[in-house]
Amino acid sequence: MGTNYDVVIVGGGPAGMMAAASAAAHGASVQLLEKNDQLGRKMLITGGGRCNLTNRADVAEMVANIPGNGKFVYSSLHRFSGQDLRNFFKRLGLATKVEDHGRVFPISDKAQDVVNALTKHLHQLGVRISLGTGVTSLMVENNHCRGVMVGETVIRAKAVVLATGGVSYPRTGSTGEGHKMAERVGHHVTKLFPAAVAITCTDPWIVQREVQGLSLANVNITVFNSRDKRLATETGDIIFTHWGLSGPGALRVGRAVALERQREPDAPIRGALDLFPTRSSEELARELGKIAQAAPKKSVKNLLTMLVPERLVKVLLELAGMPPETPGGPLNKTQLAKLADLLKALPVHIKGTRPIEEATVTGGGVNIKEIDPRTMGSKLIRGLFFAGEILDVDAHTGGFNMQVAFSTGYVAGEAAALFVKETLD
Repeated sequence: MGTNYDVVIVGGGPAGMMAAASAAAHGASVQLLEKNDQLGRKMLITGGGRCNLTNRADVAEMVANIPGNGKFVYSSLHRFSGQDLRNFFKRLGLATKVEDHGRVFPISDKAQDVVNALTKHLHQLGVRISLGTGVTSLMVENNHCRGVMVGETVIRAKAVVLATGGVSYPRTGSTGEGHKMAERVGHHVTKLFPAAVAITCTDPWIVQREVQGLSLANVNITVFNSRDKRLATETGDIIFTHWGLSGPGALRVGRAVALERQREPDAPIRGALDLFPTRSSEELARELGKIAQAAPKKSVKNLLTMLVPERLVKVLLELAGMPPETPGGPLNKTQLAKLADLLKALPVHIKGTRPIEEATVTGGGVNIKEIDPRTMGSKLIRGLFFAGEILDVDAHTGGFNMQVAFSTGYVAGEAAALFVKETLD
C-alpha cells in the first residue's frame, strides 16, 4: 500500500468515487480506500437495483427536495448539476433515461453498469484503489490533516476526503465510523435519525394484514402531531405492509415522523391518506350518488369497488359503520359525504418509523456550520474535506440524495486537489 499521496479518499460510494475522480482529474495523485471488498455496494441496491442516479430537476427544485439543509449544497449543485452528471456519464459511455417524477436511471437499468463505469474511469485516471481497507482514524498534526491510519499502518497524504456515508443499510458498510473519526478531531455530529424511511402504524386493519401488499398510486399523505399541527404533506405511491406504510409517498413523510418522535417519544401522531388528491370531497360524493342511482340495488361494497381496490372497500365501510351489503340506492347525502370524506382523508394511526438501519437515507451528520459550502472543506482542520451522506444533509427519494453525493464529492475532490497545489506553491 502506497504511503504518500496528494489526496486520500475514505469511502468508495458515489461521493467517494466522484471525489477520487475529481481530485485525479485536477492533477492530484489519489488513493481511494474502501473497507468493503467492492466499490459502490450501496449504489448497487438503490432504485431497486437500477440505480436512481439523479433527477431532471433544476437546482432550485433540487434544493426544494432536500429538506435537510438543502441551501448548504446549493453551491455544490451549481458547480456540478444533475445535467453535468448525465453528461459526465455520457462521456464514460453510460447513457441515461428519464422516468416518472424526473428520476434518472441508466438505460440498461443496471446499477452495476454505473459502478463499472466509475471504476473503469478511476483506473484510467490512475487512482490507486485499495479494497478491504478500513480506516480507523485521521492523522492530524498542527491542525492539518496529514493522512489516515489503517490499524497500525500510516497512509500519509496532503489532504483527506471523508466520504464514509451515514448509518442506514449497515450491511453495505455504512456503520458510522466516519462520524466518530470526525468527532475525534473536533467536529460535531448532529443527532442521527432515519430519513426517507417507512412508517409504522397501529391500526388493526393494517397490522392484521387485511391490506398487506396493496399499492396505491399518487396518494397524498399528511401527518399531524398531537396538537393537530400539520408536520408534512407529500404525494407519491404507497404500499401497505403488515407494520405500516412503505413506498415513495410514505418515505417522504417518514422524515417528519422520525423528527417528531425525537421531540415527543410517546405523543400520538395521526396520518390522513387522500386517495383522490385531484378531486374534492363534494365531487366524489356526487360521483358516488350517480353510481348508486344507476344501479340502486347494487351493494355499497360493489359500488365502492368501482373507485378503490376491494380489500380497501372493507376497511372504508368498517370505518363508515356501514354493512357491506347495504344497497347503494337508498344512501342519503350524509352517508355519501361520509364515504367521500374517508376517500379524501383515510385515517391512519402512526406509531413511528422503521429503524434507522432500514432507512434509505440517514438524517443528521457532521455539522454543516463547521464546513465551507464552497469547498466542502473543514473550517476546523486544514486539508480535511467531507462529501456525501456523512454530512448533515438529507433529501427526498427520487435521485436527489445521489446527486448530493456526486455534487459534494466532485467539489470536495476538486477543492482537495487545489488545496494540495496551493500548499506546495
